Amino acid sequence: MDILPKGRVYTIEDIYALPDGVRAELVDGKIYYMAMPGRMHQKLLHFFDMTIANFIDNQNAECEIYPAPFAVFLDKDDTAYFEPDLSVICDTSKLDEKGCHGAPDWIIEIVSPGSKSMDYFTKLMKYQAAGVREYWIVNPVKEQIMVYQFEEGSVKEVETYSFDEDVPVGIYEDFSIRVQM
Repeated sequence: MDILPKGRVYTIEDIYALPDGVRAELVDGKIYYMAMPGRMHQKLLHFFDMTIANFIDNQNAECEIYPAPFAVFLDKDDTAYFEPDLSVICDTSKLDEKGCHGAPDWIIEIVSPGSKSMDYFTKLMKYQAAGVREYWIVNPVKEQIMVYQFEEGSVKEVETYSFDEDVPVGIYEDFSIRVQM
């Protein structure tokens, strides 16, 4: 589905001008339309959202969690706009009514058939460069979670876990998640 003409540099204003219900992300001035998520994607999103939100609430942690659609503006310019599946932001001064301005501390992306290269490559590089501390790529088909820990713009650690393993959360001590569907 191409709503906007190809071949030009787009801005956040173009994202805001999209018709209601059309979701897209903007990377380096290029529009990437997002397909509607499937049932398993939504089940996983709900599971992670509830599990993390309960932990944050029980620990009285300063962080806030936002499921998609929630805008993340990684760059200072107006040619990048992301909607991660889940964003955890601990520096609430980055938040306003439009979304998060700067890198969330933790991002989770749930892979869809059409989003593999975006999640595994493009977003990985963008999130790392922007200062995201932790990035999880959840693959429902492989029942696998790739966990990237970043430090000062470089990869500190990469681990792969299956859904039946406890996955430690790097931004919190004493918190791990085991996917239970």
